[in-house]
Amino acid sequence: MITYEFLQQYWWCLVSLLGALVVFLMFVQGANSQIFTLGKNEEERRLIINSTGRKWEFTFTTLVTFGGAFFASFPLFYSTSFSGAYWVWMLILFSFVLQAVSYEFQSKLGNVLGTNTYRWFLVINGILGPVLIGTAVGTFFHGANFIVNKDVMGDSLATAISQWSTPWHGLEAVANPWNVVLGLVVFFLCRVLGSLYMLNNIDDAILQPRLRRQVLTDTVPFLVLFLAFVGHLLFMEGWSVDPITGVVSMEAHKYLANLLALPAVSVLFLVGVLLVLFGIVRTLLSPTFLRGIWFSGIGTVLTVWALLMLVGYNNTPYYPSLTDPQSSLTLANSCSSEFTLMAMSIVSLIIPFVLAYIFYAWRSIDLQGITRKELEESEHKY
Repeated sequence: MITYEFLQQYWWCLVSLLGALVVFLMFVQGANSQIFTLGKNEEERRLIINSTGRKWEFTFTTLVTFGGAFFASFPLFYSTSFSGAYWVWMLILFSFVLQAVSYEFQSKLGNVLGTNTYRWFLVINGILGPVLIGTAVGTFFHGANFIVNKDVMGDSLATAISQWSTPWHGLEAVANPWNVVLGLVVFFLCRVLGSLYMLNNIDDAILQPRLRRQVLTDTVPFLVLFLAFVGHLLFMEGWSVDPITGVVSMEAHKYLANLLALPAVSVLFLVGVLLVLFGIVRTLLSPTFLRGIWFSGIGTVLTVWALLMLVGYNNTPYYPSLTDPQSSLTLANSCSSEFTLMAMSIVSLIIPFVLAYIFYAWRSIDLQGITRKELEESEHKY
């Protein structure tokens, strides 16, 4: 029998998977952050932009889908974070709007800003997008400053159920250095994935050796920061909710306990990390190996998926409140109604077909690597 609790956990699993896919697809941002450092001339920059231009809509669409699924399944998080920490989310939205505008208008006739202006917009999105999203996700582990008062529901004089307790409205997340560390982890990971993707997607003898060197350059800070964050995560205090009373309290080594209590998630995390490393190492050791993006990309999805599931499962508040721990959001106290989750679960059965179509479309686009000659002959280019 499908219970309400099962539906809550099912939808957290799906939302976590969508979040993991967003992180993987931000290889577009990682590649765009290197437009002017990897591209030494106009032709090379056009190769980079047209390579990522084939995929940016996948990233944007998945990000929107992730936000929609989160809103529909856990509306209290959406209303709490998006209405409270709005500066962070507005900056993220602004950076992705810059991306969409830049791809569409940089080569249009009458472009008064100039092509390079829009390319710098892509660089800004390539830096801000991953760093801000990673920093925002860091608050899932380290908490945010909000209060939830469900007693005001139905009170016409009450402005909102949730209130932010600082005037910074989300920007205070940078005060915790570990949130910033996670943001930088995501940033360097996206750069590694971006270089691996371009190696697989751009058929150019001059760019490919440069891309392999860039993989190594970005892998070093990524690994240092990632290992530091994982070590911090395993030994930090975390929030725990009593499944009977609903009381939230601090617990030593909470996320380490979650890993031990959830062996399937632990295996997912370990396999994901190994795949990421395999894709990187094989690319660095073999000058002819071009498929590192698939190993590291799948590994990224599995690793991030496991980390996000650690946040919500095993009686863990996925959005802890620093102001009032009892206001912390859990799967049980922030989800939609049982009817809504059940109806959405039926619709979610079409997801495998959607993923199959995305795979087919992706493969059709990338049957051959993009070349300088193709850019000269193609009518559709950025």
